[in-house]
This record gives sequence, C-alpha cells and structure tokens, in this order.
Amino acid sequence: MEALKAWRASSPSVKSFVLLATARRVATARCCFATTTSNPNTRRSSSSSSSSSSSSTSDKDAVRAIRLKKVEDLRSSGYEPYAYKWDKTHTARELHDRYEHLGNGEESSSEKDLVSVAGRILARRVFGKLAFLTLRDQSGTIQLYCEKEKLPEDQFQKLKTLVDIGDIVGACGSIKRTEKGELSVKVKAFEILTKSLLPLPDKFHGLTDVDKRYRQRYIDMIANPEVADVFRVRAKVVSEIRKTVESLGFIEVDTPVLQGEVGGAEARPFVTYHNSLGRNLYLRIATELHLKRMLVGGLEKVYEIGRIFRNEGISTRHNPEFTTIEGSQMYEAYTDYHGMMNMTEEIVTKCALAVHGKLTIDYQGTEICLERPWRRETMHNLVKEAIGIDFSQFGDDVKAAKDAVATALQNGLGEKQEISVKTCPSVGHILNEVFETIVEPRLVQPTFVLDYPIEISPLAKLHRRHAGLTERFELFICGRELANAFSELTDPMDQRARLEDQIRQHDRKRAALEHETKSADEKEKKDEDISYEVTLDEDFLTALEYGMPPASGMGMGIDRLVMLLTNSASIRDVIAFPVLKLQQ
Repeated sequence: MEALKAWRASSPSVKSFVLLATARRVATARCCFATTTSNPNTRRSSSSSSSSSSSSTSDKDAVRAIRLKKVEDLRSSGYEPYAYKWDKTHTARELHDRYEHLGNGEESSSEKDLVSVAGRILARRVFGKLAFLTLRDQSGTIQLYCEKEKLPEDQFQKLKTLVDIGDIVGACGSIKRTEKGELSVKVKAFEILTKSLLPLPDKFHGLTDVDKRYRQRYIDMIANPEVADVFRVRAKVVSEIRKTVESLGFIEVDTPVLQGEVGGAEARPFVTYHNSLGRNLYLRIATELHLKRMLVGGLEKVYEIGRIFRNEGISTRHNPEFTTIEGSQMYEAYTDYHGMMNMTEEIVTKCALAVHGKLTIDYQGTEICLERPWRRETMHNLVKEAIGIDFSQFGDDVKAAKDAVATALQNGLGEKQEISVKTCPSVGHILNEVFETIVEPRLVQPTFVLDYPIEISPLAKLHRRHAGLTERFELFICGRELANAFSELTDPMDQRARLEDQIRQHDRKRAALEHETKSADEKEKKDEDISYEVTLDEDFLTALEYGMPPASGMGMGIDRLVMLLTNSASIRDVIAFPVLKLQQ
C-alpha cells in the first residue's frame, strides 16, 4: 500500500519508482522466455536461433554480462535493482475473479480500483508507444498494459532497455480489459524488485532435460507451472493426514534421526561418525522403535510424519530419503491390525477426496477405484492364485519349496531373482520372494495383503490362528506398497528371540550372497551389498520389559501416496529435491 500512496501523491516528474520492463531484445514482439538484446550486432536470424539452444553456456554468459551491465546502469541512475519489499494488494487470480464482469474495452479507474501486483515477467510485446508484459505470481498470470504517455518522463524508454524477461517486478495501476479481452493492470508506476541475471528456458521448447528438471527444480517450476501444483497437492495431503489422525485423538511426536542402533525395519543404513562421542551413528531407517517407547511411557495414540533414510537403490519408486507417516509407527494402543486397516482406508480416502473430490481417479491411464471396503486377501492365497503352489504344504522343507518354485517358474524369474530364491533360508522367505516378483505387479486396485511369514516380520505379533504367520498387512495400489502394519509384538522375550534370529539370518544371507555373486559384475555386488552390521537395540528391549499395551501401528509412504494422487510416474516428481548422481 505504501507504493500506492506514493503513486497517488506523486506528480509525473516524481522518480520514486523504477519502471519494470523487459531488456533490449532482438525481436521485441516475440513472446517467449528466452532473453535477447536489441543491439543489431548481436541479432540472429530466426533460423539460426531455432538451431541453437538459448540456454547454451556461451549464450548464458553473454546474456549475464549484458544484464550485469544493466544492474550497474540502474544503480548509477539511483535505482536499487534488489528491493527490500513490495506491498501487494491482490494476486493475479483475485483480479481475474473480481473483474470478471468487465467487458472488452472497459476500464475501472476509480480510486477503489487502484491495485498493486508483483511477480515474474514471462513475456513482453512492444508496439510503438504501447508495451504489454505478462506477469506471473503463484496464483496465475496478469497482463501489464503500459502506455508511454501515462508513465512519468522517460520511464517508458527505460522499460524497454533495462527490464528483462525473468525480472521480478511490482506494478501499480488501474484495471482495464483490452479490446481483445485480456484483463490488464493499466500501469502508472513500476519498480524492479529483483533483477534476473540468467535467461529463462524458451517458452516454446520448455525445460525438457529431465535430469536438469530434478537438479534445478526452481527452473522447472518457472518453466512448467504445473510442477508447483504437485507440491501444493503434497502439502494438502500432509495437512489432511494430520487433520484425520488428530481428529481421532492422535498426537504428533518427534523421534531422533541419528540413532545408535539400526532397527525398526530391515534395510541398509547410512552410517556417520560422531567425533565427540567417538562412535558410529546411523540415519534412521524407521521411527518404529522410538514410537513404541512412547506407548510404554503411557501415550496411547502417537504418530510422526518424518524423513526416513535407506542406503539402497534409486528408481522411479525409490529415493534414499523419503517421507512416511510412521505407523508401525503410527501407533494406537488396544487395537489390532484389523483396526489399522480401517484407519488406512480412512486416511487414503480422505486425502483423495481433499485432492480430487471423488474416489475414482486415473493413474497412468488406469482407473483406480478407492471406494471402501478394499480387497483383503492372504499372501498364501494370492501366491496360490498366481502360480498354483500352496506354500502351507511345505512346512519347513526349504528344498521342496525351492524345487516347486523352480518347476513352476522355469522362465518366470530373472537371474537376480533366481539367486535370491536359492539363498532364501526358509519357506517363508521363498514365499515372500515369489510374492514380490510375481504377485505385487498385478495388485493394481487397492488390496490389503494379510498374514506374512514370521521370518520376515520380526516385530509383528504371532497370528492367533495360523502357526508360522504373523498378524501383518501391506497395502498395494498400482503394484506398489503404500502401507505396512502389524498387530504389534509386546512379549519382550519373544521379541528378543526374533531380533536375534533376524541377525543370524542377515549374517547367513550375507555369507551366501558373497558366495553366489563371486562371478557377478562389480556393480551388482555393490547394489546387493549387505555388509552392514545389524545389532540388538537393548534399550528398546528393556522398554518392552516394562510393559507395552496391546497395539497396532501403520507406516504409510507419503511420497507414493502423492504419486498416486497427482498421477506422477516417478517418485522424483513429488520430491522437490531428489537425490541424484553427481553431475558429469
């Protein structure tokens, strides 16, 4: 509002505002993101400009040099091109909504219709004594309508020579809809708020280099405005999750990211060294064990939305750093995994309604129906449906299970999976390997997979009816695991025995894998590295001995949920700054 007051009180001779405009360009009528100069010596033909990228190193250096000179020119004229603030009265979207009634050629010039906007200049056109600039803020775009006669002194010329596409500007004026129907701010005063030194990607080609999009997300968001919408949806999803669980009495807590022991899941950790303590610490691979400590302490409904770190592969579904609402890690006392299935349905459907307003969505060309209730089926039955093998018949006969799988899937497993099956130490591990390889990709519609083998579920309570199984489920949608939950193990002696067995299995698998991959490619060895040490978390076991109430918990991958709700093919599309390889 200060800018508006200053403008209202000023005469045409007042130079209190620096007029915003785009820099000298080769073709002033061209409306695109690429920035050029009006110096005849630097002009290029349209054919040459179309055959070379405007964002090449040489072009960027030349543009940067020209714009640095403009910074000097502005300062020498008494204008600061990096402002401290600007008082906005409206966003672009608010203006479009408020003045929707204006007809073509109409203008609202009363005092109450004086507005102040700010944003980045994306395009400009200059026709003699008229200039049209496209300004974009976070809500959308609005046109700036500039007439030479309406601007103080020589400001129209400065608009043409000192302001570039990419600059962030503020503008004050009245509202006008042009004869062609474009709602515009009829500019009376401008100010450069931030001078851009580098050219934006060409509007007509955009930012198409996928690696650059992820590596320089800020450029991606400027060139592709829809990218920002993904992160708005992400924020809405996280907000809806908090709203849903807190309405049910859950409270959010924080647990340590740096931990002394690796626990709560089975995954390769990131290791760091603490100099003062003289010991290794690990970035957490789960928040589970600390949240269980909170249950022991008397909090009956706890959750944490936080970052998890796993030093494993990178793919369209995996990022070494990801976000979960930790449920076997979102805990509720005095319930079991059936209750947590209902909670999972509640969270996902509430998020879908918040984002789409409906429960039927499209994901990569496939219609997904989130109407409740969702399918619930055991892992044993799903594997039997897929390959005709009933794993319950094998008991503890590991060799018979391996032979049956080899016969049923003669060409159905890749070399990597064949090695994994051969090194499986138990029937339960073989069952899980076949499930992950054959069944998972087929689970397109929401499906709760129930009753996992005890060997791969060291933190879950034994199944109350079926020996060798646990009360555990995982939720799959579009072939991807979205959530994981247990009826939690509360017997401290049973928990100790299972964790000790998990350590023994880890050590045996490490030895077997080293033997099987002696002739494998070095990269494959590195990808399969399980040389990290797994140890007991004695403090957690001590906490259990003080007594933890019956409970169930659920961990949900927020990144994958956002992928589903934004129709994003890669996890990198929903993480603002994903982990990438070093740039060559």
